[in-house]
Amino acid sequence: MRPNDPAPALFKLASARRPRAKASTASLREPAPAAEPARAPPDEALREKALEVHRRLCQTYECPIPYFHSLDPVSELISSLLSHRTRNADSGRAFKALRARFPDWDAMIEAETGEVEELIQGVRWPELKAPRLQEVLRALRDRQGKLDLDFLAGMEVEPARRWLEALPGVGPKTSAAVLSFSVLRMPALPVDSHHHRVAQRLALIGPKVDVGPSHAILRAQLPADWTAQALYDNHEILMLHGQKICHYRRPACDRCPLTDLCPSAFKV
Repeated sequence: MRPNDPAPALFKLASARRPRAKASTASLREPAPAAEPARAPPDEALREKALEVHRRLCQTYECPIPYFHSLDPVSELISSLLSHRTRNADSGRAFKALRARFPDWDAMIEAETGEVEELIQGVRWPELKAPRLQEVLRALRDRQGKLDLDFLAGMEVEPARRWLEALPGVGPKTSAAVLSFSVLRMPALPVDSHHHRVAQRLALIGPKVDVGPSHAILRAQLPADWTAQALYDNHEILMLHGQKICHYRRPACDRCPLTDLCPSAFKV
């Protein structure tokens, strides 16, 4: 999930904290692709199905889809980490609160962790995300000498993703989001929970394939020369379809344009 564009409004903190279930640092660890032997490329039928899904959903959701914001890549990194297992509206408010409080991200590194936690109370697991945000930014600054990811624009997508995923807590979803959603506008394919659910129901990926490993599988089904906009559209239309039609519970199969392609249609 992700926030809306940043705005200068201050985030009003609740006067008392809600009781929260305890979470471990493993809760924040983004799933990474498991080490495994190289896969054979997807067969032609699966490629054709993925393209037909794209074609139909692009008609439904009117591609090309405008980018939802234009953050610099460091800000997109923070935005993506905040959004982990959190509703867009909540992570968006938390991001705006951080932006309003700190003049730059260096200042957030030096802030008291408790203050950062208070500012992001609306997200899930703020007590874990606050120190994680500072840890990631500190690691980036130590590695680069400054908080800057603009240099990624001069790299190919896969090396850029590996560079990002060497940072603590950054996995395939976050690395793809930084490259695709930020002003870098690079051709990477993020996969969120809605996208993943739709792909599984359509049998584009297997029922036991987790979100992390699904990135490489779903990207391989699409043309290698697709532009950043085309891959962004693919992510957006599958995500939107999961939000609007292919719900986790009670999917609206009677309104779905993909039922003839979907082995799960009317069975969930």
